Amino acid sequence: MIALLQRELLLAARHPADTLAAVLFFLLVTALFPFGVGPAPDALARLAPGALTAAALLAALLPLDRLFGAEAEDGSLDQLLLSGLSGMQIAGAKAAAHWLTTAGPLLLAVPVAGAMLNLPVEAWPVAMLALGLATLFLSLLGTMAAALTLGARRGGVLLPLLVLPLAIPAVIFGAAAIEAAAGSVSPRPFLLLLGALVAAALPLAPLAAGAALRAE
Repeated sequence: MIALLQRELLLAARHPADTLAAVLFFLLVTALFPFGVGPAPDALARLAPGALTAAALLAALLPLDRLFGAEAEDGSLDQLLLSGLSGMQIAGAKAAAHWLTTAGPLLLAVPVAGAMLNLPVEAWPVAMLALGLATLFLSLLGTMAAALTLGARRGGVLLPLLVLPLAIPAVIFGAAAIEAAAGSVSPRPFLLLLGALVAAALPLAPLAAGAALRAE
């Protein structure tokens, strides 16, 4: 499983286009808000928590449709399933690799996006933590959805339709945590709720994804 994770990280390092596209998408979406609502600092600050959370989750969705697709086409996925790893372990390694290669660069871009949306500097660390938990939850859900839609016609269209409704709680709690930090209120309850979502998805999503991969 560790070797599979290392392989995924190496492939992402050699072909950084997906990671770069996700970061640029995140920054471009946040840059659009000042044009849409005007440059008033107060208006931007009110929108910042929800805009950052929604933009980060949408950006993290971009590489998900290729999570298993290329390996299913060239037969590598069948070899992985015959390697002794369970489907759950393969899905867990894929989810971890997606989060490390997508969420990591996104979190580094949070201060830039926060500055564009006039988010107070003292809220930036909480924003990075909240988005880290929210994107981890999305990576787990997305891995499950990618396995379920593998081989389906228009799977790239079905995948966000499956993931986004399930990710609504992460958007709510992530935005609430950032808003609380920006208003000098403790964000701890909302961060704990995000942690609870991750704790629930951590065993269940790879298990469902592994069962779907075995059924293909």
